[in-house]
Amino acid sequence: MTTATRREVLSLYRRIFRLARKWHAASGQTEDTIKEKQYILNEARTLFRKNKNLTDTDLIKQYIDECTARIEIGLHYKIPYPRPIHLPPMGLTPLQARGLRAQEKLRKLSRPVYLKSHDEVS
Repeated sequence: MTTATRREVLSLYRRIFRLARKWHAASGQTEDTIKEKQYILNEARTLFRKNKNLTDTDLIKQYIDECTARIEIGLHYKIPYPRPIHLPPMGLTPLQARGLRAQEKLRKLSRPVYLKSHDEVS
C-alpha cells in the first residue's frame, strides 16, 4: 500500500469514528442513537480489520469508494444501515436468456457498490 493510500484509509477510519461520535438517530430516541452508534463502530472495525492485509491497489480503491458511498448515503438518509435494493423477480433478464443463471448473474452485477462488503460480512 502506498503512503497516499494509507493516509486516505486512515482518514476514512477517523472520519467514521467522528461520525459515530456525533451521530443522532432520526427518531430522536436515545436508545436508537446508542444502537446506531454502536452499529457504526462495529461495522467499521469489522470491515477494516477484515481488509487490513490487502495489497492489491485496485481492490483497496474499490473498498475506499464503497466506504465513501456508505458514509454519504448514511448522512443523506440519516440511517447508518446499508439501504436495501428491491428488484422485481426475473426483472433483469434479457430477452434472449430467460434462465435462472442469467438472472442470478445480472442480480450480482446490479448490486450497488455500498452493499458488496456488507454481503460478505453478513
